[in-house]
Amino acid sequence: MDTVSVLITAATDMEMRAFIDAIDAEGDQQDTCRLVCRLITGIGPVETTLSLAGILHKQPEIDCVLNFGIAGAYLKNDSSIQAGMLDLCLAEQEVLGDLGIQLADKVEPFRDDLPVRDRFVLDPGLLLTASRILGDADIAYKQGTFVTVNCASGTRHRGDQLGCQFHGLCENMEGAAVARVCEAFSLPCLEVRCISNMVEYRNRANWRLWEACAEAGRAAAVIAAGLPAKF
Repeated sequence: MDTVSVLITAATDMEMRAFIDAIDAEGDQQDTCRLVCRLITGIGPVETTLSLAGILHKQPEIDCVLNFGIAGAYLKNDSSIQAGMLDLCLAEQEVLGDLGIQLADKVEPFRDDLPVRDRFVLDPGLLLTASRILGDADIAYKQGTFVTVNCASGTRHRGDQLGCQFHGLCENMEGAAVARVCEAFSLPCLEVRCISNMVEYRNRANWRLWEACAEAGRAAAVIAAGLPAKF
C-alpha cells in the first residue's frame, strides 16, 4: 500500500509531548500514514530554519511537513474571522509580521527594489485535506492568516497593530520559517495551532498553555492519521 511520509514539527518539548500523548491514546495509526520522524525545532525563526533544513537535507524521503503548536490570538484584526481562547486554527498563509521598519502605527515593508519576501502561502491541497479530516472528526476550526514574529507581542497595542495590518488570526514565532524552508525543498506544508492566550497586556494568569497544547497535539495526530497517500 502506498504511504505518505510525514515530518511532524513543533517548537517545544511541551507541544510535542501533547502530540505523542494523543498518538498513544489513539493506538495504531492508519496504514496510509507513516510518520518518518518528529522534530522539535526550537523557538523562533532562526532555530526553526536551521533545524528543519538540516533534517530535510538528511531525509529526502519526506513527503510533507505538519507544523503544529500554540499561538496568541489577536483581539482586533479588522476581519470577519476572530479566534478565541482554545480555538483551533489552520493557516492559509504565513506573514513575517515584524520584518521591516517599525513605525508608530505599523511595520513598514522594505522597498520594492530589495529582494525581501515576507508572505508565504501554504499548500492549498494539503489544507483542504486537513479541513476534511477535521470535519469528519467533528473538530471545529478556523482558518486564515498567521503572523510570525521574532518578538512575541506583550501589549494590546502591538497586537492590534499587527492583527489589523495583516488581518491576522494569531501570532507565533516559527510558522513562516517552516513555510519558507518547505518551499525551498518543494514540500507541501500544513500548520495547525490552538490559541493559548489572547494578545493583550501580558498576564500569564490568563494563559491556558497545557490545554492548548493538548488540543493542538490531538488535532495534529488526527490529521496525521487521516492523510491519504495522495493529497
